[in-house]
This record gives sequence, C-alpha cells and structure tokens, in this order.
Amino acid sequence: MTAAAAAPATVEHARRQTIGDLLRRSAAREPAKTALVFADRRWTFAELDGAVNRTANALDARGVTRGDRIAVLAHNCDSFVIVYFALARLGAVSVPINFMLGAAEVGYVLGHCGARGMVVEDALVPVAEAAAELAAAELAAAEDGAAALRTDARAVRGCIRLGSGRTPSGWEDVATWLEHPDDSDPDVAVGDDDPVQLLYTSGTESRPKGAMLSSRSLIAQYVTAMVDGEMRHDDVEVHALPLYHCAQLHCFLTPDIWLGATSIVLPGPDPAAILATVERERVTKLFCPPTVWISLLRCPDLEVRDLSSLRAGYYGAAIMPTEVLLELDRRLPGVRLFNFYGQTEMAPVATILRPEEQLTKLGSAGRAGLNVETRIVDDDDRPVPTGTVGEIVHRSPHAMLGYYHDPERTAEAFRNGWFHSGDLGVLDAEGYLTVVDRKKDMIKSGGENVASREVEEVVYRHPAVAEVAVFGVRHAYWIEAVTAVVVPRPGQQVDVEEVLALCRKHLAGFKVPKYVEIADALPRNPTGKILKRDLRTSYADLADPSGAFG
Repeated sequence: MTAAAAAPATVEHARRQTIGDLLRRSAAREPAKTALVFADRRWTFAELDGAVNRTANALDARGVTRGDRIAVLAHNCDSFVIVYFALARLGAVSVPINFMLGAAEVGYVLGHCGARGMVVEDALVPVAEAAAELAAAELAAAEDGAAALRTDARAVRGCIRLGSGRTPSGWEDVATWLEHPDDSDPDVAVGDDDPVQLLYTSGTESRPKGAMLSSRSLIAQYVTAMVDGEMRHDDVEVHALPLYHCAQLHCFLTPDIWLGATSIVLPGPDPAAILATVERERVTKLFCPPTVWISLLRCPDLEVRDLSSLRAGYYGAAIMPTEVLLELDRRLPGVRLFNFYGQTEMAPVATILRPEEQLTKLGSAGRAGLNVETRIVDDDDRPVPTGTVGEIVHRSPHAMLGYYHDPERTAEAFRNGWFHSGDLGVLDAEGYLTVVDRKKDMIKSGGENVASREVEEVVYRHPAVAEVAVFGVRHAYWIEAVTAVVVPRPGQQVDVEEVLALCRKHLAGFKVPKYVEIADALPRNPTGKILKRDLRTSYADLADPSGAFG
C-alpha cells in the first residue's frame, strides 16, 4: 500500500492544493487588496472570497455536487470568475463554452459532457434553451451506449444579467446566489487530481474533444507561467480575451488571483478600450494574441495614451509574424515580451520564449517551461536529430487527464508515454523550438511539403500587408495549391504581382502561392486564432477543376 493510500482523510485534507484553495489563501494574505475589477464593480480579495463561498453554498442548496458538470456560456464578467471558483470549491466541473457557437454546437457539448446545469448570459439564453432541447433529443435517439451521458442540462439554470432586460422565465439571477446567507467554506473533499474543468477543443474533427484538467495539472502550469513569465504579486493586468479559453483564464487570470495581483476584466479585446484601461488603471501586464497586438499597433490611441506602466506583454495562441514582433520592439520598447506556446491539453503552456531571446531567436517558441520536457519525434515516435522537422511531444504534470469519454483518442494522444501535440516543429542545438506548422496546415503541393508559416513570413514583408493567411486548396494537378489571402493595411492597397514577386525572390518556386486573394478581414475565433478551416471552405472552388490557373 502506498503512503498516499494509507493516509487518513484528515491528512489528505491538510495536504490539499486545489483551484478552490488558491483564492482563499490570497484573501487570507491580503484581504483588503483589489482582486478583481469589472465595469463599475471592484472586489477586494476578501469580498471575492466571500462571494465565491456564498455562490458555492447556493449551488450546493440546488443540488450541485462533486463531479457534476456545469456549463458556462457568457462573455467576460466578474460573475464568470465567481462561478468558476465556486464550482471548484464544490468539486464540480466547469465547462466553459465558446459564446460564438450556435445552438447545435452548444447542444453537442451539453450532451457529450452530461451537463447537469447551465450558467448563461441573459442575451445567450435563447441559444442555451435551443441547445438543451437539441441535446435532449439527440441523446434520446442515441444508442444505449450513450445512456451514461444522459443528464438534464437544465436542472440548474443560472442567468448572468449583462443586459438591461429581465431574467428569463425559469432562470435564476446569478446575483441572488451572491446573497446566500452562508459565506463559510463548503465542506467538500476535493482531490488534487479530480477533474476541475472540461475544455472542448475545436481541432480538425467534426466533433470537438473534451480535455479534462485537474487542479494538479493547472497548478503545475501556473508555477511554470509565473516563474518563466516573471509574474509578480504587485501586477495589474488586463484580461480582455475570452475567459472561456484556457489562455486568458489559466495563463493569466488564475495565476494573478493566486499571486495576489489585481485583475481588470474587459468584456472583449477592443483596442481603444484596452489602451484606455492601461492608462487609467496603470496596468503592468497584458496578454494578446498576435492579431490583437496588430490591432493595437494600428489603433490611433497607441500614440496618445500613457502606457508607461506597462512592463510585460505576452503573446500566444498563434505564431507572431517576425515583422510585427520587430514593430512592437520599436514602438513599445519598454515592454518585455514573452511568447507562450502550448495548447489546451497542456493547460496550456509548454514552451516559453523570454524577452532577451525575442530578437536573437526570431520566430522561436522558446524552450521547454519549468515543469515540461519537450522533444521532436518522427512518425514512429523516435527522437529525430537536431534540426530535423517532426512532431512536438511533451511530458509534464501540466498534461490533461485525458479526453472525456474518449479512451481511444486519449490513448493515441499519450502513446509511448508522451503527449502528442499535433504540431510540427524543429529544435536547434540549444533546445529552442521553432513551430513549423500544424500537421493539418502543412500543404502538400506537387509532392512537396510547404509550411504555411514560412510563406506567411515572406508575405508580411510587403509594407502594405496587415494580415495574411496561407493554406492549401484542392487542385486537380497540384493536389493542393498554395493560396494566400491578404488583408491590406488601412488606406493602402496590395498589388498581387508585387506579393508574388516578393515570394519568388525569397521562396522556392513550389512554395510561391498559386493564388493571392485580397480580403477585408480574416475569419478568427474570439481568442484571435485565424480560422483556416473557414478559409479552406470559402475558397474551396478557387482552383480551376482542369488544373489550369491564371
């Protein structure tokens, strides 16, 4: 029998370190310090801790128990944060859902995770109601094997009122949960490796996968992010990207709560609002994906706002174009930049490029984080030599517990004792990782592999290009034809022939785009990732079926 198995419950409880514990410990250290700001509401750590306990006890009174999955569908707000910590204290599992999804997509998540309740923003209640109906109908029609997933997603229904309307019939205003008379800690035995959150990844499949994250996974990742990201208790940080996504919630907001830093939550990544908040609140840290950093660089307010308090900037979720990185260095020289690379299944950070490495290792994703091992392997999972492209794999306590109700995909992802990222990369002699592409974004053109990122880096050199996405479209001759969709900078025009000439100068002939299209914007999700699958669909008929082009 192991020591852990022999330990009595009281010892287990005393040694516990879960997400639900982090806020309480910060509140004990600095009760009067501002923890969270949203709109006109400011919460001290003591006030936030009490609100979390009251909400947890209100949910307990409504029958929410350890292991229950509760879906959360809402834009950024303070209630999102409170509900997240309240569920963690009950040992329940929060299931944040992308607020841009339609009813059928939300319904799939509700049915697959077996949600017992929903917490939904008032404006999104119609989507949630339709999704619950679709989930119930799909599960009712499913084979008996799906019976284990059947639960009533509407058994608990909380409404976050962000608008001015009334609370919809049949829903409870979440604000009333904060008025529960009991603000004591819920007496629930929660384990460090109990699932605390279920995050659904978009991926390439038609159906998303649910990545199960435990407190152990997340806290190990927080330590890596805090140490390698040089985070401090006196930080003030803007959180403008969606909290349903692991990047904003788990790389930044929850580490800030644990450290005792101050978090300013914005409803979305509006560039002018971000810059105004940095000036007003004397913000010291800011995370944005590359697309949002680009929007900040193009915002006129960048030149007039006082950004002198900003000491650290973080990017991730997509590769930062080299030209944009150089522009950030010129225009925000006082900001130390960090690149966080990873994915949901890694909770999410895996590698980090530090500020002093940004220009000496241009385009790199950095080295393995404090609690991570990273290597590159071939298709047979054998390590490849330095400088050789292969799949990026990791070993780390960051890693998820597995995919919910999907043992086959879990086994495939963790084969041979390493988590397989699905990304292609290369390590240099010093252990710095360069991400070549997603496996799915590698273009197979005329029998040759073309990395979309390599082509994008060249197109970004054109002075009139604001954004570009490169992908493959079906082609009768080339199988896949390299295609670039370009967004011009405001007030400028992009000459297609100039783009092609630039590519011919810097790229082998087979890598030069067969098609260059001009667009007003690129499709992206709320975290800033460009949706290449949407582009592939939109431009699927671009190629001449005969194989001719031009």
